[in-house]
Amino acid sequence: MKLNIALLAGDGIGPEVVDQAVKVVNAVATKFNHEINWTSALTGACAIDDCGEPYPDSTHEVCMAADAVLFGAIGHPKYDNDPKATVRPEQGLLKMRQKLGLFANVRPTFTFPSLIDNSPLKRERIEGTDLIILRELTGGIYFGERGRKDNGNTAFDTCTYTRAEIQRLAKLGFEIAMTRSKKLCCVDKANVLESSRLWRETVQDMEKDYPEVTVSYEFVDAVAMRLVQWPNSYDVLITENLFGDILTDEASVISGSMGLMPSASKGLHTSLYEPIHGSYPQAAGKDIANPLATVLSAAMMFEDAFGLHAEAAAIRDVVNKSLAEGVVTEDLAGSNKAYKTSEVGDWLAKNV
Repeated sequence: MKLNIALLAGDGIGPEVVDQAVKVVNAVATKFNHEINWTSALTGACAIDDCGEPYPDSTHEVCMAADAVLFGAIGHPKYDNDPKATVRPEQGLLKMRQKLGLFANVRPTFTFPSLIDNSPLKRERIEGTDLIILRELTGGIYFGERGRKDNGNTAFDTCTYTRAEIQRLAKLGFEIAMTRSKKLCCVDKANVLESSRLWRETVQDMEKDYPEVTVSYEFVDAVAMRLVQWPNSYDVLITENLFGDILTDEASVISGSMGLMPSASKGLHTSLYEPIHGSYPQAAGKDIANPLATVLSAAMMFEDAFGLHAEAAAIRDVVNKSLAEGVVTEDLAGSNKAYKTSEVGDWLAKNV
């Protein structure tokens, strides 16, 4: 196959971890006789520096022409530390989600046998954890009306959802649940929020279309608690934008490192694959960042965007091998040898 992939490395450690994923993808392509056409484009702080816009039209055109997008991370301290900045890297991420129709962030959380004791949670609480959180990405408080009043002394952010937005996300959740354990949890705050009551009402109306799926409804604060108590009790969870943002970061550390978890953002036009960690600017340029989440995101891309399951399995197998043999960066090495980001990438590509 000929695979056209847009490459958005972004800021901070983004370029370093994306470079390692490219090495692995190219190795897989060679092994399975595929042709990869990479097209690079700017987004985030580096795009602001280049043209004053965090998601330029030229970048959007590259993404629209691609079969899939492999993305690194965005963010820079000079914007994080300036609350009055009018143009911010994160605006590019929101704009990209909106223009590409990236309505669902799919974040798996699972454990690795060789790393289970690296988790901050006890082994007996996390063994067997294999869950997926679907976060709605283009609605809610991040896209609602916002502003200041009373001479700037009062601020407001409005959470708005339509039934259609909820149905679109929930449909994907039901479909994924049907391929797994047929359990779906709708996460909301329906005892307080009207938008959450619409979420619950909408999902309840959809239950009849998926009679084999057992659906539960839980408040977001209870789910936050249970994720650190018994995460293996969950299978597929669906939720709105803000709740999903928080819960997915909480779930990500169950594995032992945020640098291990991949994600996919399902789109109306194309889909995007990215590690769940941020730009980690403190590590940028030091060749110490963990590239495995980005590499595993590439595995999701092979499977989800192209239907190439053997290629995805080859990536996951070599990642598991690297973990078992201790070919890891400093966040996972402990008292053992820590490999450089680039060394891990070279090892993975060689062993595909």
